[in-house]
Amino acid sequence: MTTQRTRGRRAQVAASAVVVAALLSTAACGGGSDDKSGAAGFNAGNNKVANASTKKGGTLKFAGVQDADSWDPTRGYYGFAWNFMRYYSRQLVTSATEPGAKGTELVPDLATSKAKVADGGKTYTYTLRDGITWEDGKPITSKDIKYGIERVWAQDVLSGGPVYLKDTLDPKGEYKGPYKDKSKDKLGLKAIETPDDKTIVFKLPSPNSDFEEMLALTSASPVRQDKDTKSKYGLRPFSSGPYKFQSYTPNKSLVLVRNENWKQSSDPVRKAYPDKITLNLFTNADDMDNRLISGDYDLDINQTGLSPQGRTKALKQHKDNLDNPVSGYIRYAVFPQTVKPFDNIECRKAVIYGADHKSLQTARGGPLAGGDIGTNMLPPTVPGSEGQKYDPFGMAKNDGKPNTAEAKKALKACGKPNGFKTTIAVRNNKPVEVATAESLQASLKKIGIDVDIDQYDGSQTTGIIGNPDVVKKKNYGIIIMGWGPDFPSVQGYGQPLWDSKYILSNGNNNYAMIDDKKIDANFDKFVTELDEAKKEQLAKDINHQVMEGGYYLPFVFEKFINWRSGRLTNAYTTDSYSGMYDFVNLGVK
Repeated sequence: MTTQRTRGRRAQVAASAVVVAALLSTAACGGGSDDKSGAAGFNAGNNKVANASTKKGGTLKFAGVQDADSWDPTRGYYGFAWNFMRYYSRQLVTSATEPGAKGTELVPDLATSKAKVADGGKTYTYTLRDGITWEDGKPITSKDIKYGIERVWAQDVLSGGPVYLKDTLDPKGEYKGPYKDKSKDKLGLKAIETPDDKTIVFKLPSPNSDFEEMLALTSASPVRQDKDTKSKYGLRPFSSGPYKFQSYTPNKSLVLVRNENWKQSSDPVRKAYPDKITLNLFTNADDMDNRLISGDYDLDINQTGLSPQGRTKALKQHKDNLDNPVSGYIRYAVFPQTVKPFDNIECRKAVIYGADHKSLQTARGGPLAGGDIGTNMLPPTVPGSEGQKYDPFGMAKNDGKPNTAEAKKALKACGKPNGFKTTIAVRNNKPVEVATAESLQASLKKIGIDVDIDQYDGSQTTGIIGNPDVVKKKNYGIIIMGWGPDFPSVQGYGQPLWDSKYILSNGNNNYAMIDDKKIDANFDKFVTELDEAKKEQLAKDINHQVMEGGYYLPFVFEKFINWRSGRLTNAYTTDSYSGMYDFVNLGVK
């Protein structure tokens, strides 16, 4: 099965790519406004609305240190890009524009209602709204939606985005995609039917209880055939939303302006408050943070938190402009079972018990910028999560101190009473990962585990730690990584990590090499289970199975410290986008 690189992993890549990010746009050098006035207060936008307003007009100003991997809805995989794409792309259903957990609920967008589901969860039927149009005023049809989805099959031309829809609708890979389609209308995917321009029907080979979540991803956005520029589409997508591209210079700047053919009456989701939306990109995170704090920009598009220097300044002088959301990511160490002695569960347990969890939290940035001490592998934003209540190894007990007695007992049980040697793999462009590795190295030394730290090329992640042969050859017994959900379910978060079907020779994300028939069976049950309570229980069961296997040492349930300009209205964080602000209805005073 094709690897499904989650926005959790890809968003991390975005956060770490500061050194190769954009050149500072000369357009960004204009003066700012006093954003301190009107600051709503610390955490005023954390799971609730800061500065509610229906005022239209003005320019909403984003800053960032990382451009999107692609602005093509089919290809983009960074979480912030999915959030931003809703300005110019619509889907049949989308996330509710609500703070916190309510934001994970799905609501109709292009469709008049959520799906009519039949045939035991294998048939999904939608009727399109009246008045939905492209930026040139032509109606959006069911065929446009089908074609947009079919582009996911063109992985040779449009690689990089999520492939859930491809794997679910065509698990055998029989369809070759619209660019190789021999049917006259280039709409040959049999799993999607368009009996008329207002009706679209999905025929799944087998049920998948998260199918509507997949349709809410930007990869299910409509694309019109006559406007499809294939690999160049991300340079100038054709808008189905309230804004359209005015200009885009990769790694420098992006400007959206109003789409005059968008009708508010056709869109129950987007209020389209600003007249213009700008993005300017920086090469230096500290420079960007200073410009945010001085009032030149309203928020950071990347939503990965202020840098240490900016954070210190903002916490001292401008705390009322800050929110501290739970991100939805877990940062962790994972133990590949193909690297000895981590084929032995007791050796894995020795590392878990021997780690100083408080020190690891501090290395990640402390309780505010790092997050709460991680105790298990299911993020708080995913149904079935028990948060810190589920702490099978006592990681949060005794203020996170190591359990030396249990660590030594585990070492004896795994036949290594005097300890052993291993290597921690960390990305060389993630200073926080290096700091985390050094913390772990120091605490493990006290129980006789001697650790080398290898900083590999962070831009080559998929071919290094994503290649099990390389991992084994380099003796990477411990890999430091992090993950967040593509959509809020254990399938959208954990399946690429824990299901044996996702063990790949390259681009592997099941770093622990988990091949457990019981875990696989629970994923198979989850995918076909339609009862929400039973799905939550299965998610809990899978998380428990993973933790009981000792495959992971979670560090933190990650939190960020994000800047919110005093000009911003309708600012609130949403679990749907892993604790980011919901971009789509932001306004400015």
